Amino acid sequence: MLKSKVAVQVISPGILPDDAIMLGDAYLRQWKIPQGQPIMLKFGAFRHYVKVVPVERFDGMRIGQSLARKMGLISSTTLRIRYRQENATLSVGPLIGVLISRDDPEARDRPFGTITMFCKELVDACEAQGAHVYFFTPDHITDNFNTLEGWVYSDGWRKVPVPAPDVVNNRLTSRKLENRPNVQLFIKETKHRHNSVVFNEKFLDKAEVFDALVKDPALVRYLPESHVLRGLQVLKSMCSKHNTVFLKPVRGSLGKGIIRISRLDTDSYSAQYATTLGTRRQHFGGIDKLYASLAGKMKTVRYQIQQGLHLIDIMGRPVDFRALVQKNETGKWALTSIVARTAGNHHFVSNLARGGTLSTVKEAVAKSNLSGSNAQDAPGKLQRAALEIAKGIDAHIPAHFGELGIDLALDASGRVWLLEVNSKPSKNDNTPLQDKKIRPSVRNMVRYARHLAEF
Repeated sequence: MLKSKVAVQVISPGILPDDAIMLGDAYLRQWKIPQGQPIMLKFGAFRHYVKVVPVERFDGMRIGQSLARKMGLISSTTLRIRYRQENATLSVGPLIGVLISRDDPEARDRPFGTITMFCKELVDACEAQGAHVYFFTPDHITDNFNTLEGWVYSDGWRKVPVPAPDVVNNRLTSRKLENRPNVQLFIKETKHRHNSVVFNEKFLDKAEVFDALVKDPALVRYLPESHVLRGLQVLKSMCSKHNTVFLKPVRGSLGKGIIRISRLDTDSYSAQYATTLGTRRQHFGGIDKLYASLAGKMKTVRYQIQQGLHLIDIMGRPVDFRALVQKNETGKWALTSIVARTAGNHHFVSNLARGGTLSTVKEAVAKSNLSGSNAQDAPGKLQRAALEIAKGIDAHIPAHFGELGIDLALDASGRVWLLEVNSKPSKNDNTPLQDKKIRPSVRNMVRYARHLAEF
């Protein structure tokens, strides 16, 4: 059986016309590719009739420079090939397009800012697995939806015309950009015209996730009581049931704007506000006064009010956990990594942007106030919860996701709770790469794209 991953050589102009490619003769025999008559060459949205010239004792493919440029290839590469007799189509790929928020053509070494290292890592992972990737922003989308401008890497970053891809990974980090009409139309049209697959196609907000998962009896045990804060009565009801509640912006991230409300006595409340410098406190002599202080914020921010949890802590600093779950080469959810995050001093949220620190789950649990069998069972419980919640998102939210960041917590009894789900897990350059190794999370992304494109 011949391998599907082949070296694709771009050869000098004048040797091969645009309507011909060279291919090892063993492939022609195995796949019964006809000689001398045109077949369709497919690369993403690119379609072109070519005749195949067999080459003895050769296990690769050769294409002319002019044809390569029409395909968006500026140098020799490694791709996977597949031939289907029923429609006489030779497909090469997969072609992966990563939709990112912004670029800076002037910054040649870091055109994508803090995610540039991730982008180069993805290029390397594609080269290793036989795939081709480019990066594009909403501004690169054209009106014809067949081609666009994309950033590729070949001895440096450069922009070239590229076909619409087989698979789009939506890495937009702004809802405003994601909701732009040209982005929404591009997603719709590439699916319809080219059978492209788009994953992580939309942001999730906290209320949407909890409203969806609460319908699943198997997942309710992970959900703290949670409601959209629509008025004073909701605040009164939650504060009467729980000594502590959290207000979280429905569309917030990185711990921004979170407020912790604690009942001090019958009608006295403390509100703690998460800021970059630490926690700011305010006292209120009554629930009405507390609500009045929130009314101004509620005009511009929609809050979710959530039951406060007695999280495990390390020397008084709360600990939670971030699990990264991704779909694998068979399209099934798998756990890629899980880390513990311990809040910084004077903070009640654990985000790194707020001075939090990372450690392994075992290290954090060992240092925490969790003990006995609860501590021993914690890693397994967290892993199970992450996978079950990911499957629940798939089942109950009508959108396609390929990776999710799932924030979990453990309480003092060892029970697992869901804090939130992020459909755009961070890819910033804050994780140093050792010896230019490709992280499992990046390899898995390419494997899933290959699965989607059937390569």
